[in-house]
Amino acid sequence: MENTNKNTNFEDREQEDLVLPQPKAALLKKILNNLKEGSEQALKLLGQTEEAETRLNVAQFGEERAEGEILPEVQEMEGAKVIEGIFDGESMVGPDGKVYSVPANYASKSRLVEGDTLKLTIAPNGAFIYKQIGPVERARIVGRLEKEGEAFYVVSEGKRWRVLTASVTYYKGESGDEAVIIIPKVGESKWGSLENIIKING
Repeated sequence: MENTNKNTNFEDREQEDLVLPQPKAALLKKILNNLKEGSEQALKLLGQTEEAETRLNVAQFGEERAEGEILPEVQEMEGAKVIEGIFDGESMVGPDGKVYSVPANYASKSRLVEGDTLKLTIAPNGAFIYKQIGPVERARIVGRLEKEGEAFYVVSEGKRWRVLTASVTYYKGESGDEAVIIIPKVGESKWGSLENIIKING
């Protein structure tokens, strides 16, 4: 009989523990509602962000196609020819020694460095689509911009590197300006990728 009373008392205590006072129940309900609203807002914000990124990517894709630029990433196309090669500062040299032109605006904007490995996809319609797949280790050099004929060079510590005219034009560089270029960290190079121009007149 005594055991029965003990069991009954234990069950009563369990039931009492499950009953929350009205203020606590209201507070718990409010917390759960806040969590629910916060989760819904977070999911809504995430959806808007993903949608915005998608719209941006599509817009960039359309803009680059309209301007005839090289797209950084494309899916493999049926009938396309894929070639890997090395960027020599101005063009891509294929494994067979053949030279493929790289648009100066793409090389400048992507800051390609001599020695970078590129993948060229030649589409069935003849379009060239480049992608950088193996960047070399880089180093920065600060030097003086000089013009020789129609070519631009950056001179530093008795060495000089040629830079793309398109890059100089973009930064509105002039002979005598201070220039920051990116070159391969290892080995000799003839070309540098122009990163910035510091105007001599401020």
